[in-house]
Amino acid sequence: MVSTLRIPRLVVAAPSSGSGKTTVATGMMAAFTGRGLTVSPHKAGPDYIDPGYHALATGRPGRNLDAYLCGTELLGPLFAHGAAGADLAVVEGVMGLYDGAAGQGELASTAQLAKALRAPVVLVVDGSSQSRSVAALVHGFASWDPEVRIGGVILNKVGSDRHEELLREALDEAGVDVLGVLRRTPQAATPSRHLGLVPVAEREPDAVAAVAAMAEQVRAGCDLDALWALARSAPPLTGAPWDPAGALAGSGTPPSSGPRPVVAVAGGAAFTFSYAEHAELLTAAGAEVVPFDPLRDEHLPESTGALVIGGGFPEVYAPELSANAALRAEVAALAAAGAPVAAECAGLLYLARELDGAPMCGVLDASARMTERLTLGYRDAVAVGDSVLAPAGTRVSGHEFHRTRLEPGAGTAPAWGVVRPGPPRTEGFVQGGVHASYLHVHWAALPTAAARLVARAVRPGAPV
Repeated sequence: MVSTLRIPRLVVAAPSSGSGKTTVATGMMAAFTGRGLTVSPHKAGPDYIDPGYHALATGRPGRNLDAYLCGTELLGPLFAHGAAGADLAVVEGVMGLYDGAAGQGELASTAQLAKALRAPVVLVVDGSSQSRSVAALVHGFASWDPEVRIGGVILNKVGSDRHEELLREALDEAGVDVLGVLRRTPQAATPSRHLGLVPVAEREPDAVAAVAAMAEQVRAGCDLDALWALARSAPPLTGAPWDPAGALAGSGTPPSSGPRPVVAVAGGAAFTFSYAEHAELLTAAGAEVVPFDPLRDEHLPESTGALVIGGGFPEVYAPELSANAALRAEVAALAAAGAPVAAECAGLLYLARELDGAPMCGVLDASARMTERLTLGYRDAVAVGDSVLAPAGTRVSGHEFHRTRLEPGAGTAPAWGVVRPGPPRTEGFVQGGVHASYLHVHWAALPTAAARLVARAVRPGAPV
């Protein structure tokens, strides 16, 4: 059913990474939430960490919009699904405004997303070390693609009243509205580590304070009324919102019948990477989704019939995960019994024999360790054989993001054949009901993964 979505919306972008997008976007979300608006938070690209801060700022799930992982045709429907019931949607961009997948033109760029959503762009510009040149910079970004509407600029890291005056004069000459000015002061404390910001789940009290500080920066330095007016200028969007039940119906794999199987989903500080749509698809497929924390819980949830272990930072918590021997034994027993286990990146390491010398679950005969090398980027892959997530030949678009190495990197039955970029290679493991891989895949583009996993899950009361 085609519908019309009338929701004010903004895309927060920048000329490059490090300009202050996360501070401005998160602060804006929190500031408008503080005004009593229901704000829908979104993040361009595959990043899992920023959406955690967005969720803290708004009280709603942070959702990703990624044209590479999900296809351009799903950008609007996924946005409409996430923004349902909201008064305002704020989308944080990725990298620079026009940066996308390497060698793929505008694909997966913030600009492509802004055009798909017909949303005005607020450009966050690092004003340090420049004055009148800011006008040339902004003019270039505003004129590069006439379909991208730059609605105004927020100047960040401005040094003084005189510096602000020079920047404003230059942008006034260029005919671009200044919607906010943030001074060159100590930024809200958002510590980073080897894969970016430290996730909210690892520093919740400090993260709450950081989000509050971001909100105060935006309230003090930005014209919220002008931003609200700009957001309201976005035209209506047409099209049906994405729906997990509808996605499953269209996949040709109907929801399972009978007692609802329990699908345990790892969470807590060590496993923070997940897309909100995954749990929604599992529920729509007939599962009872129960979260658990491998750092704290000594047992799997009662009647667990399937297990999902997503990404995160097990390398940071290897000693604590290893010390929870009771849970590791239950995970190994569940996998040995043939129950479906889907593991991505951090989950792959947790299922290995050891991680940096600390014993893990031992489901996979492989050893993992931290390295200095960052593995990062989009991947095109194909399922090598049948698995709990996909039949052989299934093509997927995924993303890798880690600083670890697994030896061997693939089992005798690999999970995926990576066909691009670089020379073809295999990676990951399929054994019994286990599918374990470094590749992050967005199930909105592969709803059959949820349906297949739930269909094979052990039902309550059945022997494992």
